[in-house]
Amino acid sequence: LEACQRIAADHELIIESAGWRSLDSGFAFEPLFRVSIPASDGTAFNLEKDMFVYLAEQYGLAASDLGREFYAGGERFRITGIDPRRPKYPVSAERIPDRRGFKFTAENVVMHLQAQSKS
Repeated sequence: LEACQRIAADHELIIESAGWRSLDSGFAFEPLFRVSIPASDGTAFNLEKDMFVYLAEQYGLAASDLGREFYAGGERFRITGIDPRRPKYPVSAERIPDRRGFKFTAENVVMHLQAQSKS
């Protein structure tokens, strides 16, 4: 990890997260790194966040809805982004307990957020 951080720093990049994924054999692993371009304030540039802020209103959401949690089908989810290449299910969310990704219609997410705010 230290070597990768030095390489990233030499190229003016930021390593946001690092980890590994085990292979089935149990004797090997694949390193995983998320590398970003630094924003003007020195923090990691977050394309997903910027895209959400830019697109949220078009889908009936507020820019501040990124990261909000809602309940659907008795399970809790957190909004993680918008993908305009999926017109039917553009909203990305992760299930809270296991962080598994799911896709939702924008209308469905708006409905769940409104129902939650009335409670």
